[in-house]
Amino acid sequence: MPVTNPWLAGPAPTARLDRDRLAERILNLLSTQNMCVLATTGPHGPLATPVRYFHLDFTLMFTAVADSPKMRNLAADPRVSVGIFAPLVGQASSRGAQVFGRARVLHPGDPDFDHHWPAYRWQSDHVERSRALDEPPAGPLVVVPAERIVYTEHWLRREGYAPRQFWRAAGPR
Repeated sequence: MPVTNPWLAGPAPTARLDRDRLAERILNLLSTQNMCVLATTGPHGPLATPVRYFHLDFTLMFTAVADSPKMRNLAADPRVSVGIFAPLVGQASSRGAQVFGRARVLHPGDPDFDHHWPAYRWQSDHVERSRALDEPPAGPLVVVPAERIVYTEHWLRREGYAPRQFWRAAGPR
């Protein structure tokens, strides 16, 4: 019987991508998707929330209503896991990332807010909601600098690499 992707059969390779190639693939995923699932933990247990995100390098960003359940959970425990994935049309197209980090809530005037805010594309939301483009949102900006990322791409098997790769932020951890 003919097989579409014979390289998917058998044991997966174990070779690791070098840091630069892995970073490039992760950034490609972050740049080609705009939805994630944010996992938080709070007093009522885990909460997984679909969120539209933007990114600045390996930092994910989103806005939220200040008293939303996810924001209450972040106030109680800033540790998060974020799942990002490309549409799946078959095993060969399987591509996604689990991003682990600590969320920080930034407000206007905070130097980190001023650094991240220009990369947040709020204008498209305003157009969709018929809001004026000269009135940016005033709510908090949540940033999640990635501490580590588990990246999965089955197409890597075709090149002799493990389909699951591991990235860590530079510096002591």
